[in-house]
Amino acid sequence: MSDAPPTDPRSLAVPGTEIVVRVTPNASREQVTLDGSRFVIRVTCVPEDGKANKAVIAALAKACRLPKSSFSLVAGETDRHKTILVTGNPAEVEALIARSVNAGKEN
Repeated sequence: MSDAPPTDPRSLAVPGTEIVVRVTPNASREQVTLDGSRFVIRVTCVPEDGKANKAVIAALAKACRLPKSSFSLVAGETDRHKTILVTGNPAEVEALIARSVNAGKEN
């Protein structure tokens, strides 16, 4: 494993922030973490009929303390790697990224 710090998992987009996530569906528990350059989101839903995508949005909304309507899937509907646009209070997204990066440095 590289000792290099993780790259930033977001890019600036108008009118919000895009974040890159890797989804693990059908997990034993829901969890939002940072692994390298992207967020890893584990959801308990199965990947059928968009259930896992909705669970990803719900998990991110809970972690960022923003409404689900602040999140929209822009790429990767049927892929494990997804790009999600976050609108609303960017300070909460920045706080989530900072907490995740700091937690990753402690491990």
